[in-house]
Amino acid sequence: MSKITLLAAFGAGYVLGARAGRDRYEQIRASAQRVAESPRVQSATETAREKAGEVAATVAESAKEKADDAVHAVKDKVQRDDTTGTTTTGTTTSGTTTSGTTTPGTTGTTGTTGSI
Repeated sequence: MSKITLLAAFGAGYVLGARAGRDRYEQIRASAQRVAESPRVQSATETAREKAGEVAATVAESAKEKADDAVHAVKDKVQRDDTTGTTTTGTTTSGTTTSGTTTPGTTGTTGTTGSI
């Protein structure tokens, strides 16, 4: 087989294959469009959209309540630590953590220093 015959056969195969591929693509696209425009699919899509909105609102409300609970828990802990004289743990810029307790009515703190 000569090079010219081989190139002609390859070219014809490519053109016919591309045309067949394009026809199949158009067929699949038309089927997908018919399904998407179906009244049953449109109804199911709308129902899913509404349900998603309801669930999103419920989740948002629940997250807000959990955040409020966390804020109140932290406030209670800070107030409880203030009344008992316990200092809260803090991080300095050097990366060490200090904690300790003080006796109400005294000055100065005693505590431990350690690395995180």
